[in-house]
Amino acid sequence: MAVDTFLVYVGAYSSVAQARADYDAVKELHRKANLIDAYDAAVIERKANGKTTIVKQHETPTRVGGVVGGGFGLATGLVVALFPFAAIGGGLLAASTAGGVALGALAGHAAAGLSRHDLKELGEYLDEGQAGLVVIAVADIGSKVEQAMANAEKTATRELQADTDEIEKDVVAAGEK
Repeated sequence: MAVDTFLVYVGAYSSVAQARADYDAVKELHRKANLIDAYDAAVIERKANGKTTIVKQHETPTRVGGVVGGGFGLATGLVVALFPFAAIGGGLLAASTAGGVALGALAGHAAAGLSRHDLKELGEYLDEGQAGLVVIAVADIGSKVEQAMANAEKTATRELQADTDEIEKDVVAAGEK
């Protein structure tokens, strides 16, 4: 069992533009550190009708036999665990049944890696803004990720435990359906 500890960064924003700007800053940070495939991120928008959609995402590619496959997608999985409708509203389930199975598995892994208390708190943080940014990254550059989220009105950080081997198996299995 290859359980890894990641850090979850959540930021609440008054606009999607601010969340996207920080998303781009986090992406640039990882590009400069040559860690572009070592993080997941998702920008969400809370609509006036209360629905939440994922408007932008970056997923770490899985490697199966040295070949890049589908995304780990823990950030997207966490958003779906917090806001289940985001998967439908964001069109994430429209592609295929396998996509829905993989997304469900990712949501399960993301939710299982956090306590119920942490899940509740992170959901409440995201409820406070019109937009949000969820980043899941390695702890090594944690302070730099926090600095890159400069536009956030409110931020939170939590540890997430995830078995990356199990995630990869679930994503591959879903792709075979």
